[in-house]
Amino acid sequence: MIEFWSSALVVLIADQLTKSFVLHTFLPNESKIAIPHVLWWTFVQNTRGAFGLFGDSAALLILMALVVLGIFWFAFRDLARRSFLVRLAFGAIVGGAVGNIVDRVHYHYVVDFIDLRWWPVFNVADSCITIGVALLVLASLQRESRARASQA
Repeated sequence: MIEFWSSALVVLIADQLTKSFVLHTFLPNESKIAIPHVLWWTFVQNTRGAFGLFGDSAALLILMALVVLGIFWFAFRDLARRSFLVRLAFGAIVGGAVGNIVDRVHYHYVVDFIDLRWWPVFNVADSCITIGVALLVLASLQRESRARASQA
């Protein structure tokens, strides 16, 4: 279980430190080139949910995040007991979700700043949530593969 808590804490700290840097360095909607033609730092005050969906009610978005976390935990709780990868994935997802919830409570928006220009601007929390979900999918596929192999 230490993997869960340590990964959640590392993600939360990294997320909040990077957002603090952006808040103290950029004006809203200010953009600077990080890697020419590849990456920009652009401070966006995101009041909406993922990809601009789900409205702009902070309370509703926080509630939705908590419900999704509960669904993930319920769906993967047994696998989490046996899998280091799943515990790590949950830590990344929870740390990222908490980082965005902290923003919504404190600022009433999420601080986004990683700008690829071909994708909506996002942050460290969003990245870790995405990586965590991908790890859960990978763990599920491995579990199914092992189950099929043991039945053969």
